[in-house]
Amino acid sequence: MRSLLPILTCAMSLAAALPAQGKTFLTTAEALALAFSGCKVERQRHVLDDTKKKLVHKLSGHKPSRSMVIAYQAKKNGKVVGTAYFDRHRVRSQRELVMIIVDPKGKVRRIEVVSFGEPLDYLPRGRFYAQFVGRGLDNKLSTKGSIRSVVGSTLTVNATTAAVRRVLATHQVLFAKPVRAKVTPSQT
Repeated sequence: MRSLLPILTCAMSLAAALPAQGKTFLTTAEALALAFSGCKVERQRHVLDDTKKKLVHKLSGHKPSRSMVIAYQAKKNGKVVGTAYFDRHRVRSQRELVMIIVDPKGKVRRIEVVSFGEPLDYLPRGRFYAQFVGRGLDNKLSTKGSIRSVVGSTLTVNATTAAVRRVLATHQVLFAKPVRAKVTPSQT
């Protein structure tokens, strides 16, 4: 029994040193079903080349975290009703995964926290996330603008705001319709 004591002490020390497991609220499929009830959802893969990455960075103020972007485009009766993106980012030392739905006009329709690795004390309430709904990408979409911070959750607020800006910029780069100049006969 005496020889087991050092082994048990070592095992308990290692277990205590491991980071606490985060909380997963929804699976990806559950989040999509919640957001797009009654819609046909199509998973689309997009690659951001260097030019598109620079444009996302310029528009959002934040570098895209990866070149591969997965967009979930939802259609109802053949018409696009929204596009979902899942953004995984570091808050403090752990990660948060949010689903951000962008409507056809390029504005946030919904935001859901899918998983949160930090202690739940650092997770803002729903009222914080509701601030993003109906907002597009502009200079007011920041904590120095229209987004109110939350005491005790500053790092989460900053990470989430950056994620929303990054997703809106990515959506704009991927799906913005090019502006075509009208050509009149005298211009040809």
